[in-house]
Amino acid sequence: MALDGCGLLCKYILIIFNIIFALLGFIFLGVGMWLRLSPNTRAIFEVEELNSSAFVIAVTVLIALGAVMLIVVSFGDYGACNQKICALQVFSVLLSILALAEILIGVLAYSNRDEVGLRIVEFYGSMYALYMKDGDPVIGATLTFIHSTLHCCGVTGIPVLEMAVKTCPKPDGFFEKIVMPNCPNIIASVFDSKAHLVMGVFVGTGALLITALICTIILMTQLKKVRQEVTAYYSNVY
Repeated sequence: MALDGCGLLCKYILIIFNIIFALLGFIFLGVGMWLRLSPNTRAIFEVEELNSSAFVIAVTVLIALGAVMLIVVSFGDYGACNQKICALQVFSVLLSILALAEILIGVLAYSNRDEVGLRIVEFYGSMYALYMKDGDPVIGATLTFIHSTLHCCGVTGIPVLEMAVKTCPKPDGFFEKIVMPNCPNIIASVFDSKAHLVMGVFVGTGALLITALICTIILMTQLKKVRQEVTAYYSNVY
């Protein structure tokens, strides 16, 4: 006795979901490990003043999230492909925890967007101060990347007075040779303006996990039904 149409549909949805989830897990884990071990960013983790910074926390979260996703996928794929109820039960519990965590993190990040933005600005200020103190080329390269991406120039925004002017991008037009946007204000405003997108990503991911959880429950129900039918059949035969 096999699964009916609904059970088969949920089984293949879970298999596809787990493949996508595994790819994302490998990407998160790979990016996190690359940022942690890359020669260009490794020095950041060796500086005590930056151990609690947003960058270090973000990289740690990427590594942990990637590893957790791969563990979850292993239970999901094994349970769906081999139709193992026990593995699917563990998978459903892990999915529930992840879904609640995703939605909670998204809501907290949005509701505390000002504080999160300030933490990122503090991280930038710490890196800037360290660069001014030691002139570390790794931190200088990181500042250059931040300045180029956000098109800002240090903490003052005034090229003539800016101590880290070497890390600033080329000014666009005559007026930017006199005054450019300063990075702390730009960082805070960018995060504040994109906070709703951050929440949307987390909440949307949570909704996707809930959809997978529903499919898991349906598949487990179908497998239990099939098992009962098989047991009843052999009981009648023998």
